Amino acid sequence: MFTIVLVEDELDLNNLIKTYLEKEGYKVISFTKGADAIENIDIKAHLWILDIMLSDDISGYDIIKKIHETNDMMPVIFTSARDKDLDKIIGLELGSDDYLTKPYSPKELVLRVNKIIKRVYDKKLTKLEYNDYIIDVDKRTVSINDKEIVLTTLEFDLLYMFVTNKNKSFSRDDILTNIWGEDYFGNDRVVDDLVRRLRKKMPKLSINTIYGFGYRLV
Repeated sequence: MFTIVLVEDELDLNNLIKTYLEKEGYKVISFTKGADAIENIDIKAHLWILDIMLSDDISGYDIIKKIHETNDMMPVIFTSARDKDLDKIIGLELGSDDYLTKPYSPKELVLRVNKIIKRVYDKKLTKLEYNDYIIDVDKRTVSINDKEIVLTTLEFDLLYMFVTNKNKSFSRDDILTNIWGEDYFGNDRVVDDLVRRLRKKMPKLSINTIYGFGYRLV
C-alpha cells in the first residue's frame, strides 16, 4: 500500500482529501500544521501533498526543502489558494511534481496522485507485500516465510487484481471480465470457487464477501 502525507491547514478540506485518497486505497497521514509535518519529516511515505500557505510560520516551501535534504527523489504536489505563476515557478525549482490552485476538485487531485505514483513507482513494483506474503510479479510466485505457495494462473491473476486494488469492491461480473476476459460466457459461480481456493491457499488474505455483489480485499 502506498502512503501519502497530506499537509493542509483547512481541517474540512484535509478530512475530505484524506477520505478520497483512502477510498482510492492509499494510506494517508495528515497534518494541519507545518511544524508537525517537520517533526515527522522522516516518516516513510511515497508522496507528499503540501499546502504552500499554512497557518503557522512554516510554509510548504520549508517542508519540501526538509524532505529533499534526505530524499531528493520524493514526489511532491503543491496546492495553494494563490494562482500566481511565481508560486508555480518556485515550486518547480524546489522540485515539486505538480501544482493545484484552490479550489480544486478532490477527484482531480486523486487522478494526479495516481498518475505520479504510477510514473514513479510502477517500474519498481516487481515485488508486492501483503500480510507477510511476498508476491513476485515478474516471476508470478508467492511466498511466506521463504516458503513458496503454488498458485494456478487464474489464482495468481485474482491475487494480483486484489492486492493492486486494495479496498476496492469488485462485482462478480467485474472479476469475470478481469480474470477470464470479456468473451467468457460461463456461470459466475466460478468466481466464488476461485476465491474459495485462493482463501484456502492464502488464509492471511482478508477477502471480504459483499453479499449479493462480490468481493473486496482489505
